[in-house]
Amino acid sequence: MKLGRIIAATAIAMSLAMPLAQAKTLRWASVGDALTLDPHSQNEGPTGAMSQHIYDPLIQRDPQLRKVPNLALSWKPLEGDAWEFKLRPDVKFSDGTPFTAEDVVFSINRALAPSSDFKTYIASIKEVKAIDPLTVVIHTNGPNPILPDQLTSIYIMSKAWAEKNNVVKPASYKDKEETFAVRNAMGTGPFTVKQRDPDVKTVLVKNPNYWGKAQFPNYPDEVVYTPIKEPSTRVAALISGQIDFLLDAPLQDIGRIKATAGLKTLETAQVRSIFFGLDVGSPELKYSDVKGKNPFADARVREAMYKAIDIGAIRSKVMRGFAAPAGIITPSAVHGWTKELDQRPALDIAGAKKLMADAGYPNGFKVTLDCPNDRYNNDEAICQAAVGMLAQIGITIDLQARSKTLHFPKLQKKDSSFYLLGWGVPTLDSHYVFSFLYQTHDGKANGAWNFTGLSNKALDDLVVAMSKETDAAKRDKMIAEAWKLARGSNAYLPLHHQVIVWSMSDKVTTPIFATDSPNFKYAVMK
Repeated sequence: MKLGRIIAATAIAMSLAMPLAQAKTLRWASVGDALTLDPHSQNEGPTGAMSQHIYDPLIQRDPQLRKVPNLALSWKPLEGDAWEFKLRPDVKFSDGTPFTAEDVVFSINRALAPSSDFKTYIASIKEVKAIDPLTVVIHTNGPNPILPDQLTSIYIMSKAWAEKNNVVKPASYKDKEETFAVRNAMGTGPFTVKQRDPDVKTVLVKNPNYWGKAQFPNYPDEVVYTPIKEPSTRVAALISGQIDFLLDAPLQDIGRIKATAGLKTLETAQVRSIFFGLDVGSPELKYSDVKGKNPFADARVREAMYKAIDIGAIRSKVMRGFAAPAGIITPSAVHGWTKELDQRPALDIAGAKKLMADAGYPNGFKVTLDCPNDRYNNDEAICQAAVGMLAQIGITIDLQARSKTLHFPKLQKKDSSFYLLGWGVPTLDSHYVFSFLYQTHDGKANGAWNFTGLSNKALDDLVVAMSKETDAAKRDKMIAEAWKLARGSNAYLPLHHQVIVWSMSDKVTTPIFATDSPNFKYAVMK
C-alpha cells in the first residue's frame, strides 16, 4: 500500500510538471539569413519571407498566389484616382495595442521614404488618408489598376512602436545603418521575435494576440531558423533530423533526399528569373582593362555574349534540370509573359566571335563579374560556367563571388560592371519588372534596381502609361511593346527561370509557394 501511494504521488507530480500539450517547434534552414528585420529596408526574398511571419500586409497571397484579405477585408477603386480599403476590426499588435487606420497611413508613408527599398512598388501613391479607424483611402497620381497587387508586399508597422523606438524611417541597408528595427520587430502577424542573432539563429514564437488564430489554429508554436551556408551540412542536418524543413537543398542531393525514409520534397516553377546585368551606360567600365570606352555600350558585344552562353549546358549540368531557359526576365506566371518573347537566341560561337571582331574586340577584353554565392540556386556555379563560355569569344573574366550581404550593397552603390542577379515578381505583373529594372534610374523611386545605366525614353513612357491604363486590352499592348524594347536592349542577359524544391520531414505538412517564401502559418506539425 505504501508503495502504491508513492507511485500514485509520483504520477501526480509528473502530470503537474508536464505541459497539457507538447509545444510544436518547426526547425528550418536555408543558405542565407534575412538581411534585416526592418520590413521596409530591403526588397529581398528571404528578408520578405521573414517579415511576413511577424508583420501583415493589407492584402496577402495565398498558396495559389491569389489575392486574399489580410489586414484589409475589402478594397475597391473610387472616382478621382483613389482606392478605398476597409480594415479588419479588433486586430491587435503583439504588444496588445490596437491596430488602426493611422498605422496604415504611417506604414505606407514609411515605405515611400528615400531609404526604403519598396518605394518603387508604390511610387504612384500621392496621399494616404485615414477616413475613420477602419477605413483608409489611398490617392494615386492617375489611376492605378494594380495597386492591390503592389500592396501585397508592404507590411504594416505600429506607428506608436516606431516612434517610441526612433525608427520612423527605414534603415538604409546599403549604408549599413543600425536601428532598433534592424534586430527587433513588433507586428500583427502570426509570430513574434523571441531571439534574433543575425547569421546565427532566429527564434519566432506564436503571437498571443494574433487575429488569425481561428483561421490558422494548428500552425507551429515556435519556428527556429538557422542559416547554414555549407550545402553538405544543410543536407546532413535534414537527414539526421536536426532540422525539419530545408528551403534550398543542393540540386545534386534532391534524389538522395527523396530516397531517404521519413523525408519528402515539393517542387514548383518559381516566379523568379536569373540573369546577368551589364553596365551599358558608363563612358568607361570601372572593372575592365578597356580604357577610354565601354565595350558593353556596343550592342554587338552584348549580343555576342548572349549567343556565347550555352544555357542548355547550364540547365543540365549546373541546374540538374531544375530550370527553364529564359528569353525575358519574367516567368510564365507573370502577366505579360508570352512564349514568343521568352525565346532566346541559339548558341552560336562563330557568330559571336564575328560580332566581337566587328565591334573592334577580335581579341576580347578583361572584365570583373560580381556574383553572390548564397542567394540563388547554384549561383556561384552558374557564374563559373559562364566564365568558361565567355572565354571562348575572348572575354576573360575575373570572378568575384561573395555573400549576398556584400553583393547587394555593392550593386546598390553602382559599384559593378557585370553582375548576376535574380528577380521575382510578387505583383505577378510585368510593370514590376519594368519599374525596378528597366526604367531610367532617377535616384529616387524609378529604376531603383537598374544598375545598368540603361535609359530609353520610349520604354520609360510605356512604363508610366501602363501604370495608369485601366483598359485591359490597351494596357496589354503597352506591356508587349515594352517587352520588345527591353528584350532588344540586351542590357540584361536572361539565363533561366528557377524551379524550386522544398525538402522536409514527413511530419511537416505545408503548401509550397511559387515565390519561394515559406509561410508557416499554413504549416502543420505532426
